[in-house]
Amino acid sequence: MGQLVLAAKVSHVPSIMLSEAEGSPLKAAREGAVKALRELGRRASERRVSTFVVFDTHWLSNFGYHINANPHHRGAFTSHEAPQMIQDLRYDLPGDPALAEAIAAEAVKGGLNVLAHKVASLGLEYGTIVPMHYMNPGGRAKVVSVASPLFTSPEESRILGEAVRRAVDASGERVALIASGSLSHRLWPNRNLGPDAWTSIASEFNRQVDLRVLDLWQQGRYREFVDMLPDYATKCNGEGGMADTIMLFAALGWHDYQGRAEQLCDYFPSSGSGQVAVEFHVAA
Repeated sequence: MGQLVLAAKVSHVPSIMLSEAEGSPLKAAREGAVKALRELGRRASERRVSTFVVFDTHWLSNFGYHINANPHHRGAFTSHEAPQMIQDLRYDLPGDPALAEAIAAEAVKGGLNVLAHKVASLGLEYGTIVPMHYMNPGGRAKVVSVASPLFTSPEESRILGEAVRRAVDASGERVALIASGSLSHRLWPNRNLGPDAWTSIASEFNRQVDLRVLDLWQQGRYREFVDMLPDYATKCNGEGGMADTIMLFAALGWHDYQGRAEQLCDYFPSSGSGQVAVEFHVAA
C-alpha cells in the first residue's frame, strides 16, 4: 500500500529564480521562499518520498483535466511570460506513469474527463519545475504533474483531489502532494510595472483575506476555510481557480483534515499576488 507522507502549499513565482541571480535587482529578495522549498525537499528526502505529485496552476488547460504521465521529464525551460526571469532552466526528472495513470483511472470513475499523457514533447511548466528545482535536486524522486483546467468547478477539482488520494493509497509509493500556486493572484497591470511591483500587493482586500486564511490554517479551522474556498478563489483572483489548493485539501480529507499547518516562510507579495509556503502535516 502507498502512503501520503508530505503535503504542502508552495509558491512558484519566477522571481524566486531571479532572487538567486547575480546582479539581479531582486537578489536575495526571495531568500525565505528558497529556504522553505529546500527545507521541504530535505523533509521529503528524510521521509523517503518516492514520488512528488504537483498540482500545477501554471499548467492551464482549456479542455478537461490532464496529467503528465511521461516516464521521464527532461528539457530546458524558458518562461514565455517572463523570459528575463527564467531562462534555459534545465530539468531532468524521472516520471511515474503507473501512478499518473492510476490517478486518471480513479478520476474517470468519479465522472471526470481526465487524460494521462505519455508524449515525449510534453514538457513541464514552471509551476512544477521551480518547486522541483529546490525540492527534488538531481531527480531523487519521481514526478507527476497535474494541470489546472480553466473551465471547471470547485466540485470537480475536489473529485480529482479525492481520486489522487485513492490512487496514492493503492500504490506502492511514498508520496508528497504539492499545491503549486499563489494565495490571492491579482497581478499589477502593465502601467504599474515599476521597480516596486515585484514586491508589493495589488489589492489590500486580497492581502487581508490571505492573512485571514493563514490565521485559519494556524488555528486548525479547516472546515471554515474549505467552506469559504470557492468564494476565496473567485473574489481574490485565484490562480487557476485555486484548483491546486482545492485538490490538496480534498486529498487531505476536506472537512475531516485535522493536521497541523506549519508556515515555513513569511507571507510575501510578488507582482501583486500573495505567496507563502506551508506544510500540512499528515499522520505517519
